[in-house]
Amino acid sequence: MAMNQKAHLPNSKAVKVPTQINAKIKDEEQPKLPVVFALAMFMSPAVWIGPVASTRSTLLPQLFSQIDSANKVWAVGILGMVSSLTAAIANLLFGAFSDVTRTKWGKRKPYIVIGTIVTAISLVAIANIQSVLLIIGVWVITAAAENAVAASIYAQISDRIAPKWRGTISTFYGVGGTIVPQLFAILAAQFLGDVRVGLYVMAGIALLLMVVHVFLANEKSNMDEDKVALDKESLVTHFSLPTKGARDYYLALFGKLFMVLGHTIITTYLLYIFTDYMNMNDKSAGASISIFSSIMLFMGLTFALISGVLADKLKRVKLPVSIATYLLGFAALFPLFDANPWTMYVYGVLAAMGTGIYNSVDGALNLDVLPSSETAGKDLGLINLGVTGAQMLGALVASVIVTELGYQAIFIFSVVMEIIGGLLISAIRSVK
Repeated sequence: MAMNQKAHLPNSKAVKVPTQINAKIKDEEQPKLPVVFALAMFMSPAVWIGPVASTRSTLLPQLFSQIDSANKVWAVGILGMVSSLTAAIANLLFGAFSDVTRTKWGKRKPYIVIGTIVTAISLVAIANIQSVLLIIGVWVITAAAENAVAASIYAQISDRIAPKWRGTISTFYGVGGTIVPQLFAILAAQFLGDVRVGLYVMAGIALLLMVVHVFLANEKSNMDEDKVALDKESLVTHFSLPTKGARDYYLALFGKLFMVLGHTIITTYLLYIFTDYMNMNDKSAGASISIFSSIMLFMGLTFALISGVLADKLKRVKLPVSIATYLLGFAALFPLFDANPWTMYVYGVLAAMGTGIYNSVDGALNLDVLPSSETAGKDLGLINLGVTGAQMLGALVASVIVTELGYQAIFIFSVVMEIIGGLLISAIRSVK
């Protein structure tokens, strides 16, 4: 299912600059799909997205509600702002550090292992804290460790996958990224009555799945790679913003930022939307979150798989991503006009379609617009600012909107953000 294979053919009109420029492994060097590595990428979101995102969106809001109910909205907003700022910096820095790392375990594996261990320890620590401010402080460490893992895991594709397989591998990763958040949201909802146990479970799962990923990915020593000299030129190359041939790269970055921002301001307050906006009790809200997450899981998975096939047939990567972004904006119109659970279920159906398509195809688009394979970790870390930056702004902006204008206004904001994101992605020229 190599969605963007056409874009890598020498005579293709889909890409003005050949993707082989940012590929370390050439097509002829990798004639067969690396199936085991594909499986490693499929389950890799469960190492970091699953435990951390479900804790942030479900368990911590419930914990804040128990500790300080009067200030829970602002607590969630501050948590999102502080942790996402940390994540944005950490993703970029750890991506850059992993680019220049040379060890007998490889360049990415050390950051995946250590980052997961620190994440697990921090979750256990939070389970034993009864101070909102202290929890937010520890969560900064969690965010940094999580993004050390995130920056390193995805960069493995650039290191080890030939252009003709990138679409397929990105689909495996995207399908995993579609399934994992919903499965973990369902799991986290089961611990609303005992958040402490839920945090222990998330920590244990993160450690276990990290071991599985590392085993399947089987990254080897990279001691044979040329060492990077710590001079002015290398520092500029590996620790600065890309400038040459980076127009479409930045369009993809900011398109991602607005797309995720529009979705994040809704999902960040998912629990409160059901309890405060739709006036449901905790038990009913937990059941509704489970239904919502099940919808997102089933529909997201279905469309992640379908979009890969359609992208192959249409020979398009950019088009599905832009359509998915507009679809998320359309989805937000339903809960905007009716504060009843069914509208959130409709939102779940349409948003799942959009995120399923997006998760499946966006990875291939990101890889195709990278300026260079030598700085893939840093550049992918920077483009992931579209996620961490959106989470930071989304949580902060949503808290202001909810406090000043009410929950209904966040849906208006979501629609506007998705339209802007779709327009930016549509402006990319080098990939169809």
